[in-house]
Amino acid sequence: MLNLTLLGVFIPTFLFVSVTPGMCMTLAMTLGMSQGVRRTFWMMWGEMLGVALVAILAVSGVAAIMLQFPAAFQWLKVVGACYLGYVGLQMWRAKGKLALQQVGLVPQLMPRRALFSQGFITAVSNPKGWAFHMALLPPFIDSQLAFWPQLLVLVAIIILLEFLSMLLYASGGKALAAFFNQQNNVQTLNRIAASLMFAVALWMLLG
Repeated sequence: MLNLTLLGVFIPTFLFVSVTPGMCMTLAMTLGMSQGVRRTFWMMWGEMLGVALVAILAVSGVAAIMLQFPAAFQWLKVVGACYLGYVGLQMWRAKGKLALQQVGLVPQLMPRRALFSQGFITAVSNPKGWAFHMALLPPFIDSQLAFWPQLLVLVAIIILLEFLSMLLYASGGKALAAFFNQQNNVQTLNRIAASLMFAVALWMLLG
């Protein structure tokens, strides 16, 4: 079913790729600050669904067609980036659902559907992600073995590595939020989180 030699190279390769800071990891850390780790799971589910879809379609050859028509990507990126920019502005001004509150107040929470869709859009709106999977995944598929079982197992491993990496980043964001709350300096944390959100939005536009 799987070439164990290729699998032994695949896991550390994609572990390094997953844990490297990127749009989704930055978003996970930012939401970990403002929503908490458990609430950030909803963004993670959306992101993992998006990554799985991108990986399967990319290897299936759909990416070769989609990359020739970047307008669809561009519109999706612009919408997602504008939304993140708006959220970042609200955080900078310490207002809105993502703004962190002073100690003793209950923070506002984003709807689960919004968190899920933001994770999904962030994952599928990056043409580099499509190109990356199209270039990197096929070499780890043994042509002498059945194609789909190999692909599904590799995608499952990618999703697991993505989840663990996002969990690490979200936990780091929560720890950072706890530290600033203890220092009673929530405004600084809001502006750090807002800056990260602006960075993700810019990343989406320029990626």
